[in-house]
Amino acid sequence: MEPPCSFHPCDEAVIATNDDASDCKRCAVRLGYWKDEYIGYFVRNQDRKAPEINRGYFARVKGVEMCVEKFLKKTNGDCQIINLGCGFDTLYFRLRDTSHQVKNFIELDFPTVTARKCYTIKRNKALLAKIHDEDGEVRLSPTDLHGPSYHLMGVDLRNLDELDNKLQQAEVNYSLPTIFLAECVLVYIEMQNCKNLLKWISNKFTNAVFVNYEQVNMNDRFGEVMLNNLRSRGCSLASVEACVSLDTQVSRFLECGWTGSRAWDMVQIYQSLPEVERQRIERIEMLDEGELLLQLFQHYCLVVAWIGELFQDIEITVEKRMSWLNIE
Repeated sequence: MEPPCSFHPCDEAVIATNDDASDCKRCAVRLGYWKDEYIGYFVRNQDRKAPEINRGYFARVKGVEMCVEKFLKKTNGDCQIINLGCGFDTLYFRLRDTSHQVKNFIELDFPTVTARKCYTIKRNKALLAKIHDEDGEVRLSPTDLHGPSYHLMGVDLRNLDELDNKLQQAEVNYSLPTIFLAECVLVYIEMQNCKNLLKWISNKFTNAVFVNYEQVNMNDRFGEVMLNNLRSRGCSLASVEACVSLDTQVSRFLECGWTGSRAWDMVQIYQSLPEVERQRIERIEMLDEGELLLQLFQHYCLVVAWIGELFQDIEITVEKRMSWLNIE
């Protein structure tokens, strides 16, 4: 048995990144970048963010959604979704409003985060109604919530015994096709703990996909500025060495027993989105200049890794032109 992981000095700063990301998503939704009827339950802040931030979050949300949709089509809903470091993400609730249904949806984060999410769900009937059906019940504790096919649980992802126990409580099926989602999560976990987690998943699950949104190209001047900004907030990127390039992002998974992996920077992901959607959101706010957005997109990426053959043919079609940034 592994000893429980102690609370790390920068954990509070990492936890605070959930509030930052949630505030940014709320701002972009309020301005009309994408629809999310549920984020407002979790975030009240209405501060306006810079246009580059709003477009960045649009690309982030739509990039992850694109991968989830491809996965759901391949599995016809006979699958599980496990959201690592879920924060106040609303994907479960948004999926309930579509024709897509999954066998099990599991969300994991620090207990201090899941406690706040549980509290918000408990006091809002519109959220609770999405979780239980006529025959099902919802079981609540201060940090955990269990519905018929939705489970929200507090856990330290560095403690694999605790993680295994929590997944068993959520009635996880290790042989069912499973997609793992992580948005700026692995980078905050120490390299060895991160490798242990990825190896553990690759050994436990027979058919899985991992979608990882994270920093990349962190060894240049712009990356250094990003790192210093996070450090000034008490936030250390413990696994930043995996964020040097798209190749190091891919290698992290291959070295941990995953069958295959591919990666794209967010310039490529943005260009892969439907042109009509890009044109629509580009009319919401004007950019003073395209250079900052280009640099931001070049320093974030979407990585897809897989166990088995389910996702080995994943392809993201990228347009070659750069007109969306007004760069000649």
